[in-house]
Amino acid sequence: MLKNNLSRYFPAVLSGTALVLAFPTFNISMLAWICIVPFLVSLYRMDGYTAFRAGLFFGLPYFFGTQSWIYYSVNHYGGISLLPSLLIVLLLSIYESLYTALFGFLFAKAVKRTDLPLTIIAAPLWVTLEYIRGYLFSGFPWSLLGYTQYKSLPIIQISDITGVYGVSFLVILVNASLADLYLLKVRQKEKPLFPKWKTLASTAVTVMVIAATLLYGVYKLKSVGTERGDTREVKISIIQGSIEQDRKWNPAYQRNVFNTYKRLTVEALKESPDLVVWPETALPFYFGMDNEQTRELTEFVKKSGVPLLTGTVMVKTRPINKDPDGNSNKGYTLSNSAVLIDRTGNPVYFYDKIHLVPFGEYVPLKKTLFFLDKLVEGIGDYTPGKNYARGDLSWGQFGTIICYEAIFPGLVRKFFRDGGNLIVNITNDAWFGRTSGPYQHFSMSVFRAVENRKPLVRAANTGISGFIDPTGRVLRTTGLFKETYITGDILINNDTSFYTRFGDVFSFLNIIFTVLFFVKISNKSVKTKKYQGGVT
Repeated sequence: MLKNNLSRYFPAVLSGTALVLAFPTFNISMLAWICIVPFLVSLYRMDGYTAFRAGLFFGLPYFFGTQSWIYYSVNHYGGISLLPSLLIVLLLSIYESLYTALFGFLFAKAVKRTDLPLTIIAAPLWVTLEYIRGYLFSGFPWSLLGYTQYKSLPIIQISDITGVYGVSFLVILVNASLADLYLLKVRQKEKPLFPKWKTLASTAVTVMVIAATLLYGVYKLKSVGTERGDTREVKISIIQGSIEQDRKWNPAYQRNVFNTYKRLTVEALKESPDLVVWPETALPFYFGMDNEQTRELTEFVKKSGVPLLTGTVMVKTRPINKDPDGNSNKGYTLSNSAVLIDRTGNPVYFYDKIHLVPFGEYVPLKKTLFFLDKLVEGIGDYTPGKNYARGDLSWGQFGTIICYEAIFPGLVRKFFRDGGNLIVNITNDAWFGRTSGPYQHFSMSVFRAVENRKPLVRAANTGISGFIDPTGRVLRTTGLFKETYITGDILINNDTSFYTRFGDVFSFLNIIFTVLFFVKISNKSVKTKKYQGGVT
């Protein structure tokens, strides 16, 4: 019995494990195009509930293998010992595996009720579930299939229309097409009248779709930024202080942290940048509240004559109640923010992080999940921002996305629906240590640049910092935990992509198709049962 179960679910485990190798830091991206085939083939003979379990067995190694880095944050900075921290990652992986389990269940049901090629079932269904995972319960769109291709520039150019979900669609489409070809003789043997031409036609369509994607990609790689002739060059310096997380707010090190950023900035200023960028929460004090340090910073920027964008924690007051005399008592809230100080030393732009990290920057359902409060101990319970504010400089406008926000395609595009020239991503990946987390986080930024056709500047406290052009080409990066700075000349333009203007139209079409498809085959199944039962 045990042996039969192991052999039954082995293809799913094999596919899920192999898929991990397609993501950073392994980066065997070609593996993603074929490694899901065993899982899809194994679903063919399964009933719905067996396929559901197979989906779990596929998802567990897939998600745990790509997200095991989470244990580092929980273990090192959350005060949770090793085994419980790994258990937290496992529980998250089980939750995410419910999506691949549902994929298995629905896919197996559909295959039994239709003679359609697997491609027509698998690709829209996969995209639908990936998209839902990115939004449900605040969303966690990590480990999306499309991210395996971040280095495959001709393939990912289609993201300016479809978002990253279009690349996921292509990858699962090829896997399903290969599974179709493998199962063709089996399906013909079981059903002598099985329409072979449908499989061959779907394979031909898959080839044409990939060819068209590559042609589009080659065209875009040559034309982006030159089509409207308004390209201009901007020089930006990124400061990477490489401050370890446990030292950042230690009073004994605060002066050293501040001096490190100032010293590196002085070095960078020798290259005459148009803008200097410090990472997320780079300031070891509360900007605007700690008056002495705030004044020191603004005077430093004024003396340099170069605008500075920096991350900071800000303390804001708000009335929380009124006393019997009607006077408001003030409460305080924290925000994870970015502030732009112009060349005259005046703060002229503020952005408060909109999408906060659950259990890192706030505790959802705090009264119910009071026992998880210690995960945010020493960090604070932040209040989210509401405005997609852009910063203005003489050479153009930029939008700031802070850390975790870079993994949400729909959020990033909202900064640029009515203009803007540059994406600035400030982050503090010190939470991830020397795991695969910083590499995966960086790879997602490549897609945000392509989706919106904006160059992206990424300033990370401990790395990876770097410059990405509007085609997703990585121009320059820093190493992890390197105290350094880099300066780069980037080309900005006024291009606006289809994805920026219209959003996830492609994903919505997949969702609509999937819903209508399963409604149709469900109705067909009900009618068949009534007929077989003698009801006409």
